[in-house]
Amino acid sequence: MPAHPSSTVQQAREALAARLRDLRLDAGITGRELAVRCSWSESKSSRIENARTPPSDADIRAWCRACDADDQAADLIAASRQSAEMYVQWRRLQRTGLRRLQESGASLYERTRVFHVYCSDVIPGFLQTPEYATALLSSIATFRGTPDDVGDAVAARMKRNGVLRAGDHRFSILLEESVLRYRIGDAETMTGQLWHLRSEMALPSVAIGIIPFSVQRTVWPMATFTMFDDDRVHADSLDAAATLTQPSQIGLYARAFEHLSRMAVYGGDARGLITNALAHLNGDGLRCRHGWD
Repeated sequence: MPAHPSSTVQQAREALAARLRDLRLDAGITGRELAVRCSWSESKSSRIENARTPPSDADIRAWCRACDADDQAADLIAASRQSAEMYVQWRRLQRTGLRRLQESGASLYERTRVFHVYCSDVIPGFLQTPEYATALLSSIATFRGTPDDVGDAVAARMKRNGVLRAGDHRFSILLEESVLRYRIGDAETMTGQLWHLRSEMALPSVAIGIIPFSVQRTVWPMATFTMFDDDRVHADSLDAAATLTQPSQIGLYARAFEHLSRMAVYGGDARGLITNALAHLNGDGLRCRHGWD
């Protein structure tokens, strides 16, 4: 059973406290000496080290300075800020329906200049047709037992996806070939979605790569994630939406995206994989009738 959000937050705080304690031990100083260097009480050092008191940004900077580890302050501050929001249960996000969840990210989408998206399960929301989105969100609402506002949620998603064509945004999107084959909705829905994916490849702001089944992998298929500039990563799982903001975490996902992108094919080769998926979905006769390349 997934951990309750409050216990997950506490675990994150305990992990942060352990990192701070390790810094003190590596510096070879006692809790009392650290308190003297930071100009606070020894009890405050103890409360922070034992995860009873969350440290402020200033506390973390002072702690790192006292331990001659200023270079680690940014990562630890990000970890501290993240601990309260790192894992938020999908049920909590969706308690008033799916529309609100779609609208909640609109401002983040608008201010992000560069998106890096990797999908191993479904077509990313940016590229979904209304029919595909309806099928997907309907299955989510049914599975989670959330209020049935799928129509409004789809409309909100389509409105949010205006960032593909408006403003100064760039999208680098990687899909596993399996995403083209997973049946979301009926054959007609999937056919429309795959045709739409092909057409969106022509957008100047969008670069789409597809990782073929046949490629020799240098990294394994991963869970879906989205990078927003160099500021944050959203990594989704069945029970939670993780928001990652530590520089070291963002760097790890950036490196993963770089490795995954080397295995992908683009342009005509990527369109060929979509064509094959369409042919497999509808039969080779459709391919000849529509003149697919």
